[in-house]
Order: sequence, then C-alpha cells, then structure tokens
Amino acid sequence: MTSQTEKKHAFLGAHTSAAGGSFNALIQGREIGATSIQLFTSNQKQWKGRKISPEEIEKWEKLKKETGISNIMSHASYLINIGSPKDELREKSINGLTEELKRCHLLGIDFCNFHPGAATTSTKQECVEKIIESLLSMESTVKAGKTLLVLEATAGQGTVVGSTFEELGQIVAGVKGKIPIGVCIDTCHIFAAGYDISTKAGWEKVLKDFDKHIGLKYLVGLHLNDSKHPLGSKKDRHELLGKGEIGMECFKVCMQNKTLAPLPKYLETPDPENWANEIKKLRTFIND
Repeated sequence: MTSQTEKKHAFLGAHTSAAGGSFNALIQGREIGATSIQLFTSNQKQWKGRKISPEEIEKWEKLKKETGISNIMSHASYLINIGSPKDELREKSINGLTEELKRCHLLGIDFCNFHPGAATTSTKQECVEKIIESLLSMESTVKAGKTLLVLEATAGQGTVVGSTFEELGQIVAGVKGKIPIGVCIDTCHIFAAGYDISTKAGWEKVLKDFDKHIGLKYLVGLHLNDSKHPLGSKKDRHELLGKGEIGMECFKVCMQNKTLAPLPKYLETPDPENWANEIKKLRTFIND
C-alpha cells in the first residue's frame, strides 16, 4: 500500500520558467505543487550561453532546500545538432552542449536532456556515428560533475535521429563505459514515432522493446504530453493530458507501472495554468 507521504513526494513537475534567474523555475515549481522540475538554464534559441553568477547559485541552492524539489532536469538548446554533417555546426553544437553541461554542474542539476541530432544531408546512420563521436569528445566535461547526459526520444520528423529505440540504443552502446548516459521518453514523441502507449498492454510491449534495444536501466525520466496528432504521425505537437490522441489511460499507467512509477516526470503540456491540476490528477493514479 502506498502511503500519503509517498503520494505527496512522487517525482512530478513541469518545465517551469527560469526567466530572471534559474531559481525562479524552483519558485514556479513550488507554486504548482511540483516535486521535480525541468528548465532552460539559458535561452534555448540562442547560441550565446548565459553566465551563472555566484549570487544566482546561492539563491538557487537556498530555494532548492526550501522547496525540496529534486530530480531536476535541464533542457539543452534546440539549436544543438551534434550529429550534423557540417563540421562548423557540429563543433558549435558540441561547444553549446558543453557549456550547458557546465551550467548544470554549477547548479548541481541531475540531468541534462538534449535532442540527439538531425542527419540533414547525410544518412541517419552517419548521423548516429557523428553523435557518438561528439559525445566521446566531451568525456572530460561530463566527468567533471555529476550531471547525467540524457538523450530525448524524438517524434521522427524529417531527418531527426532518435525516434527509434534501435537508433537510441546504438548511441548508448557507442558511449557505454566512457560517457554515463540516460534516455528520456517523451510520450508525445514516441507515440508520434509509432509506439502505441495508449493502453497498459501497449506500454508493456513498448517497454520490452526499449529493454531489448537500449536497456531499461538507461530510462531515467519521462516528458508527459498528450498528442494533437495520431499514432505514427511523425508530428511533434503536444496536447493536454487526456485531451489528445493518446488518452488518459497512458498517464495512469505511467503512475502505476513498476518501471515507470519511480521515474521523475515533467509536464510540457501547452497550458502552464493547468499544470497544478494535471499534477493533482496524476497523483490520484498512484496505487493505493
């Protein structure tokens, strides 16, 4: 039987706003009843990274203790493509991800989530190989702190890599033993990529597939989003929980399945005003 204390402290939250300082993401997290959060440590649409001051670190650490928020995830810039066939862009991307990781180390952030990359003019296999090569070049930075690099499963649009467990598994295997790494499942993304997680049976099948090609020990978190588009659409459009093509049963399973229940979960649904209600709803699914 699950106690009320365990219900209260389930690792649930959302991608909260760090505008005006990273510590503000913790404040918003507290306001919505979150016990975990995701944030941008810098502007996600700019190459130039933000500097973290000692004063900001002090405020961050104070609020982290006050709120009790843990299992914190950063989301790296959308501009980053460490699998690019263009040397200049790939180097710029490696530098961008390296700087993101350094900010995470300064703040003691648990996870640094990033989109694997896009092949653009190369093949997806060549892109996968470039991603592995890029990650291995970051080994010293990765090991300079405790932040875990996390590959985000993608929706499969265009030439983007990471929409299949086979591709993600190849990247994980390519850095195994050198770069500590994890994988984050975005429910909208994998549904759009063709993985049917709308039912308990569907989730069980998907998790077996994940274990076969990647290994369940590498699954470290979930982005919880319903999907505006149907299964296999390859379109990344988030919807409110239970209001899209996936349906609420998926998220009930996320809170009850023995593999998924312990994982930190981050809402990225399109209405921040509704996050507190979605968190409350998710907590009602925890097994009694």
